[in-house]
Amino acid sequence: MTDAPATVFCKKLKQQLPALSRQPWPGAMGERIVREISAEAWAAWKEHAKMLINEYRVNLGTDEGRAFIEAQLVAYLFEEGVLREAEGFVPRPE
Repeated sequence: MTDAPATVFCKKLKQQLPALSRQPWPGAMGERIVREISAEAWAAWKEHAKMLINEYRVNLGTDEGRAFIEAQLVAYLFEEGVLREAEGFVPRPE
């Protein structure tokens, strides 16, 4: 992979923002994330992913768990939506 740009037009947040400093995901998906997703949107995804893993008890050691998280990642970052929200989940106030 080549050097990451300083900023990127974030597909999720629809504005020019600081880019990720490194590829956060393996393969072609990771390259796409670096090109199209800001550091801010990636940080929000990590929090969302943490909630999904905990609420759905996702085992990332299985193919099914990794496929679930990757499908959620694509929906969250690139498709303007969320495939699943945990029932009754209420985020902690900041």
